[in-house]
Amino acid sequence: MPDPETYDLLIVGGGINGTGIARDAAGRGLSVLLVEQEDLASHTSSASTKLIHGGLRYLEYYEFRLVREALIERERLLGMAPHIIWPLAFVLPQMNSPRPAWLVRLGLFLYDNLGGRKKLPATRTVNLARSPLGNGLKPGAKTAFVYSDCWVEDSRLVVLNARDAAERGALIETRTKLVSATREGALWKAEIAGTNGTRTVMAKGLVNAAGPWVEDMLQRAASASQDRGVRLIKGSHIVVPKLYDGDHAFMLQNPDRRIVFAIPYEHDYTLIGTTDEPWQGQPGKAQISPEETDYLCETVRRYFAREIHPQDVVWSYAGIRPLYDDHAASASAVTRDYVLDLDGGDGKAPLLSVFGGKITTYRKLAEHALEKLVPFYPCAKGDWTAGADLPGGDIPGDDFEAFVAQLAAVHPGLPRPLLTRLARAYGTRVRAILGSAQTMEALGTDFGGGLTQAEVDYLAAQEWARSAEDVLYRRSKLGLHVPPGTAEAVEAYLAGQNF
Repeated sequence: MPDPETYDLLIVGGGINGTGIARDAAGRGLSVLLVEQEDLASHTSSASTKLIHGGLRYLEYYEFRLVREALIERERLLGMAPHIIWPLAFVLPQMNSPRPAWLVRLGLFLYDNLGGRKKLPATRTVNLARSPLGNGLKPGAKTAFVYSDCWVEDSRLVVLNARDAAERGALIETRTKLVSATREGALWKAEIAGTNGTRTVMAKGLVNAAGPWVEDMLQRAASASQDRGVRLIKGSHIVVPKLYDGDHAFMLQNPDRRIVFAIPYEHDYTLIGTTDEPWQGQPGKAQISPEETDYLCETVRRYFAREIHPQDVVWSYAGIRPLYDDHAASASAVTRDYVLDLDGGDGKAPLLSVFGGKITTYRKLAEHALEKLVPFYPCAKGDWTAGADLPGGDIPGDDFEAFVAQLAAVHPGLPRPLLTRLARAYGTRVRAILGSAQTMEALGTDFGGGLTQAEVDYLAAQEWARSAEDVLYRRSKLGLHVPPGTAEAVEAYLAGQNF
């Protein structure tokens, strides 16, 4: 019987933290196996508000270290992936505000200066009665502050980290679950179950980046320390027809002091969120509740001239955030900082568990994780991810518009909106999809909404897409745009492929 496969690191969890750690470790020369029980980013990491931000509201909870780290990472990530991350202006109206204007302005002054801002503009004050930024708001809105953060295609950020990890030697296995793990001296012996059955692998170290399942994973790992706790918080969002013109977002303050964002989404829509509700059940697929929908609609009606009601919602999504349990009194006050718990040493194989975190700080979290692990790997190389482009992010001069213009010149027979969307999703990797195509017919079957066979083939071959949901709602948001029957056609096409 052949010896089991042996890796330096076995990583459990294909969300942003797991893929970020896999990328960092593979780039240091470690052999890595990452297993994800469903699809990459299938839960928390695709259910965010899709912002790369410092977390302005966290200043109220004195999370200065977290905010500073996030602000530094904000500009770093913007440079690493300018195709899926771009600047976004936020309008913060002082109507209905439970906070005095001077306090908000003080917070924004700190926000501008804590992280050594270089690329994004500083906060400014506008009169909404005379500015187009006030379009769509109810009459009476006057003063507003305008500050900047960044938008991110969250699930694509996860996939790009996995892609980069794979290109550096990591093995990424989706639809593969950790069944059990036991220590055998300086190694972990793990049983994993995937589409091809169950097998045994050995690993010098184990990383628990299972997100909402972090405690469940600890129970599967015999002898693992379980002295840390996770607090599950559900965050929900709704998508409604576009509420206002413009490419800016709004930060809305509610009487209960909670914050709700209104953000341009997929050209024709506005994204509204998020909520903060304790999750009492087992981790799993979450759905928005009627009470959360009502809360978000009420927030919109408080600020915008257009009335929004639950029947106007065209799509919604919800995710469970696995926050570190700091015993805060309310869900909104629970820390968004992360805790890395290392169990092992003295001849025992290490187990690193990840509690908490936010998408903005994933790269730094991964770097800190490797700092804890490298003593077990004397041959590991040093830090390298700061400033290293993600796949497709090597756009010349970070000039996205110039890059699209170049694509249009090379492919004059393809629609400009299609080229723009593909460039946004894939950056310079778009060339692998387009090839020498000059017509839509050259891209193969048209599944609708601009989704072609060439793109689906790329997603299956390079980005682990195995279902219509993977394609239409995680690798893209085309599910909001395609005609009836597209999901079924994509599902049938993928089912006929040999992965």
